[in-house]
Amino acid sequence: MKLSIVVPVYNEQENLPELFDQVLDVMKDVDYDWDITFVDDGSKDASVKVMKLLQEKHPNHVRSVVFSRNYGQTAAISAGIDNSDGDIVVLMDADLQNDPADIPLLLAELEKGYDVVSGWRKDRQDNPMTRTIPSRFANHLISSTTGVHLHDYGCTLKAYRRNVLDKINLYGEMHRFIPVYADDAGAKISEVVVQHHPRKHGKANYGLERTLKVVLDLITVKFLMKFSKKPIYLFGGVGFGMMVIGFGLFVWLAIRRIMSEIGVLTSPWFQIAVMMFLLGFIAILMGLIAELLMRTYFESQKKKTYTVREVVEPTPQDLRDLVEA
Repeated sequence: MKLSIVVPVYNEQENLPELFDQVLDVMKDVDYDWDITFVDDGSKDASVKVMKLLQEKHPNHVRSVVFSRNYGQTAAISAGIDNSDGDIVVLMDADLQNDPADIPLLLAELEKGYDVVSGWRKDRQDNPMTRTIPSRFANHLISSTTGVHLHDYGCTLKAYRRNVLDKINLYGEMHRFIPVYADDAGAKISEVVVQHHPRKHGKANYGLERTLKVVLDLITVKFLMKFSKKPIYLFGGVGFGMMVIGFGLFVWLAIRRIMSEIGVLTSPWFQIAVMMFLLGFIAILMGLIAELLMRTYFESQKKKTYTVREVVEPTPQDLRDLVEA
């Protein structure tokens, strides 16, 4: 078994040497072949130079990936996964707030049969108003919406089996939702409490505005998880509901015309009823078009709409027993 540690880097020149020394010290007692992949996400300081110096000193353990510009943390994580080759992948930040000493804890949990082990920064050392409190709100919202109950989606320190990551494509800023995608692929997920340290050097790259992005990303994830394979359920459901409302308004207008002799065509409710009925019909048509696109996507890419954990073939003895029975 090989372990690959993936570290996205953005302006962390002062933290990288100490981080690598800590990883090196921890991995001396871990019975895994290992390496670490640093992915520079368009740093403006000397982070790339430090990465290359570490690679020169430790060519068997360090790999460097350098972006041409800043693409974001999700892209850096995705590139690190793609350019590493470990059977197990551990993600962690470069700012020394994650503790490499927790890596054996994650590996021990994986060995219990889990596919994903997520770190939980129970005693988080960040600004409560701009990071900790908004993060708790976001974590609760994600857990209740997706059904994957984790205390700390924002903790980068996580361990994954390679076969789980191979089933996931990351876009935008979706790295925090990897456990949700993994759960959708049938992965077994666990969570362990990890250490969290105050930042020593540099400054945090995320603030309060990140919460809004999480909410928007959550809407996307919820749609992809629930409706990507059956979009007609969403568009058709909304469309049918709007048509029912429109039809109900027509009936009410007709009854009002008969009972009270109030004109139908002159009422603004008539225009509303027509619009609701037409919009509902259009929504159903959009659902049918989405169904065609979904089927074209899966068939052209030869993708399956299911995932298989394992296939157990019958042994010759099983076949003989079946024949004798």
